Amino acid sequence: MTVTAPEYSEPVAAALPLGTAIASVGVSLPETVVPNAQIAPRLGVTDEWIVRRTGIRSRRVAAPEERLTTHATNAAAAALKRAGVAADQVNLVLVATSTPDEVMPNAAPRVAHELGATRAGAFDVGAACSGFLSALAVGAGQIEAGRARCAVVVGADFMSRITDPGDRATAAVFADGAGAVVLQATAQDSRVGPIVLGADGAGAEHIIVPRPEGVIRMRGHETFREAVARLSLATVQAVRAAGARIEDIDLFVYHQANGRILSAVGERLGLPGGRVVDCISEYGNTSAATLPLALAYVEDEGRLKHGDRVLLGAFGAGFTWGATVVEWGPPAPPIPGAA
Repeated sequence: MTVTAPEYSEPVAAALPLGTAIASVGVSLPETVVPNAQIAPRLGVTDEWIVRRTGIRSRRVAAPEERLTTHATNAAAAALKRAGVAADQVNLVLVATSTPDEVMPNAAPRVAHELGATRAGAFDVGAACSGFLSALAVGAGQIEAGRARCAVVVGADFMSRITDPGDRATAAVFADGAGAVVLQATAQDSRVGPIVLGADGAGAEHIIVPRPEGVIRMRGHETFREAVARLSLATVQAVRAAGARIEDIDLFVYHQANGRILSAVGERLGLPGGRVVDCISEYGNTSAATLPLALAYVEDEGRLKHGDRVLLGAFGAGFTWGATVVEWGPPAPPIPGAA
């Protein structure tokens, strides 16, 4: 029997120090929109109660036959198309998710296959709501180490699959969606700044999906307090690490967990309201997908422009958190082999 070895990416030997740039963003959302009016009666609350406590008015929910892998692939394909990058030029596919279609295999190999990224390595990153930022750190690190020149980073979650529909603390908050970015190598200074990551397992019980129950349980008060404190500190640390000042940042794109958290972080840091991105009203909390969804949201609105300095920050179960400052826009031009 003759076995033909598949193509693979040759190891990248960097002649010059490499930086990383976010070349594009793409998203994929379920078609079904669920407004508060459909959720409120079973929770014994009103539409206004949900808005007041969460800032959410509607969310996207996947149908039973929809697969996370499909939406992750669609988001990645959209990002590749916008970047003008062929799938066979991708060296690494990373999928940040807590809700893969199967326990095994990871979602990333399936996404790479469906994309046609036949020369890419692929694996999942599990860091709950801060998963996208963690995966971004891995992808940027691989590029800057000279081990890859193009990576696709996906954040995708179907949180409705692990949410108790009768739980007031979670049923109105969590939602489904996927977003992705394309990372490319550049011989210029990196457009992705130092990525500050943190963790504190002492808070692990506050947001948990226990076995065998398999649905998320969250202590809202404790989570709110920690999220505001950790996001505020990580913001200051990331801005300083990037050699910038808070006033130098054009947009603050935080994990869209709860409208009250966004407001509290903005107030604590004295951020201008118009610079803190808030799209939770129509998307809800899509966990690892919120950062790329928010980036696409403000880009479509015309608020995110080439050269803008953007603070990305996230907080999630674990507890885990992190932040970074990115300069928006692709490298000009990307180095050979990065596109």
